[in-house]
Amino acid sequence: MTSHQTAQTMKPATAAKKLGVYLPATPTEFQEGDVSRSELSALQTDPPQWLQELRRNGPHPRPVVAAKLGISIAGLARGGVTEPLTTEQIDELKRELPEWLRAERATQAEVRKEAVRIKEKNAARGGQPHNAR
Repeated sequence: MTSHQTAQTMKPATAAKKLGVYLPATPTEFQEGDVSRSELSALQTDPPQWLQELRRNGPHPRPVVAAKLGISIAGLARGGVTEPLTTEQIDELKRELPEWLRAERATQAEVRKEAVRIKEKNAARGGQPHNAR
């Protein structure tokens, strides 16, 4: 019995997620084949034209849309956004600033403020567990 090493591969959906792109918008050959770690690394360091175009104009997956809007993925769903959006559509939402987006941005700001408060409280305590005296 001989052993030989094989390159670790990932499914196209995993690779698309790591690249921050919407899988159905990628080329067919990307969607249909596994991606090795070295191929993923090459795509990240020297992105081909199709990847540059997708990152620039979309359509973007929900995590990217949420980040560009400054809200959570759950906030997108609460706002009724369930489909991928293009950069143009995201920019339009930013210009229009509908009430739901204003509310979600305010919620996100409160979440960030609370996270900072907790971090500062823990740092002031010297990193001790909350039940230590």
